[in-house]
Amino acid sequence: MNRIKLKNKRQERRNRRVRKNISGSPERLRLTVHRTLQHIYAQVIDDVAAATIASASTIDAEVRGKITKDMTKVDESRLVGTILAQRAQAANVKTVAFDRNGFLYHGRVKALAEAARESGLDF
Repeated sequence: MNRIKLKNKRQERRNRRVRKNISGSPERLRLTVHRTLQHIYAQVIDDVAAATIASASTIDAEVRGKITKDMTKVDESRLVGTILAQRAQAANVKTVAFDRNGFLYHGRVKALAEAARESGLDF
């Protein structure tokens, strides 16, 4: 098995290990994070209805307009977390379950989560 397939298989295994304990119900939706080398994506998902309630990412037009050249990836993640929390509150979402999607709770993932908490999401 080549390195890339092995890496993807490990990531999928970590994701399943985290996801078996977390699911989004209508009362407590799931906030999931996906991180790539260049971008970070976050969504608030209702698993019962299979619908995305709110989303934000670094490729989003609103976020791109606020990103400056001197911002680090961690700063961009904080911005995404803040905007996601604002969009979720506009959709009447107060509490969420945080799904780190197999990524370590460190760096950009942690920055996004803390910014969402500071902006008013409860988890």
